[in-house]
Amino acid sequence: MEKERRAVLAFEDVSLTYHTRTGETPAARGLRFCVYEGEFVAIIGPSGCGKTTVLSLAAGLLAPTAGRIQVYGKPPKRGAECFGYMLQRDELFPWRTVEGNIVLPLEIKKKNTAENRRRALALAEKYGLGGFLRHLPDQLSGGMRQRAALIRTLAAQPDILLLDEPFSALDYQTRLSVCDDVYDILRGERKTALLVTHDISEAISLADRILVLSARPARVVASHALGFGDTPPLKRRESPRFSGWFETLWKELNA
Repeated sequence: MEKERRAVLAFEDVSLTYHTRTGETPAARGLRFCVYEGEFVAIIGPSGCGKTTVLSLAAGLLAPTAGRIQVYGKPPKRGAECFGYMLQRDELFPWRTVEGNIVLPLEIKKKNTAENRRRALALAEKYGLGGFLRHLPDQLSGGMRQRAALIRTLAAQPDILLLDEPFSALDYQTRLSVCDDVYDILRGERKTALLVTHDISEAISLADRILVLSARPARVVASHALGFGDTPPLKRRESPRFSGWFETLWKELNA
């Protein structure tokens, strides 16, 4: 009998309206979806539809106007340790070494124990940064900087990764390589991930499932399980199914 999947993040008819002095701006309306343990979900949608807003709602940085969000069956809390947030740029501190940047979350959360440092630096060693721990960020390539940013995010051992277009600042060739790196790391560490991206190809190459949002106010207009299993990103791009998914998603985005 197949084991029942556990929903770690659930949006239940979530709506959000921004209130200003000049009026109201609806940002999301009736968002309903789940992210399951160990799943990699990508969210795509038209520019300005509120993809990043979804991440802010999930992390408890914004409170919904209506509906309910559940994280492990409870409302999300601002700064909850179950989340790790990876931004569009690596945001590494230029005056700190790679090692210093990686262990920064442990210092902030007052968890900078010898055991936790060893675990974080073991991740860096495992994923190709062991020889660069004493380097400063400007001595690294763009791809290595982004890898260091991901290891930093994982240092505090979050269960759920929120990825806000983390490859958008990279050139195309580097982006392909880093996508493979990120995929390997998240699969290897068995993390749950929610990615927002404007890049359809990127979503197909990384995700188990893709949610398509409408124009603002955002709502989920389609959900697709891609069926690639553990096929890595570059191999997915070579699959004859890749172009079919791209065409489907392109049509939905432009409907």
